[in-house]
Amino acid sequence: MADSSAHHLEVLRAAIAACRTCRDSPARGEDHRLPHEPRPVAVISDSARILIAGQAPGLRVHESGLPFNDASGDRLRQWLAVDRPTFYDPKKFAIVPMGFCFPGYDQHGSDLPPRRECAPLWRQRVMDAMPQIELVLAIGHYAQRWHLGPDCPGSMTETVQNWQRYVMRNAGPAVLPIPHPSWRNTGWLRRNPWFETDLLPFLRARVAQLIS
Repeated sequence: MADSSAHHLEVLRAAIAACRTCRDSPARGEDHRLPHEPRPVAVISDSARILIAGQAPGLRVHESGLPFNDASGDRLRQWLAVDRPTFYDPKKFAIVPMGFCFPGYDQHGSDLPPRRECAPLWRQRVMDAMPQIELVLAIGHYAQRWHLGPDCPGSMTETVQNWQRYVMRNAGPAVLPIPHPSWRNTGWLRRNPWFETDLLPFLRARVAQLIS
């Protein structure tokens, strides 16, 4: 059974790595194909009990192939109270964004949203392959909307404010919504001090429990 599960994960990893759907069969037509070579970035695990569900890789992650290999990752690791070796240990953390490839920039120089092709094609298959996940860290609105479904309200702030409601749900793994650790959210963190005083202590304690 264990050998079968490991083989299934290897097949899934290989299929994700070879995926070129956003370039070759874009959901919104030829004018919206990914403008560069895809490089899917995802860490799928058969033993990690925590899933980090992000948005999509940025340029630096696209270039390195290492998820959260940037300033946002440094802040996220601070939130989790873990070091880099622990964070990148696939026995402890699965890291699967809503979009596997860097989507490019908009006209203002900001990262575009996750590609529309990715979640419908891969998300449920990945979740089914990791039944051992106990906690999903849903980072940002796209991940929160998928993992919380109709229970996700309109704004990211409202969703994160209701975090206790989501982690106490009985159906499936607990989902803990958090904002993206980007520097762009520094102002949000200042305006919402409850995130650091109330949510982060719970997050750190739960992470320490699940990776021990």
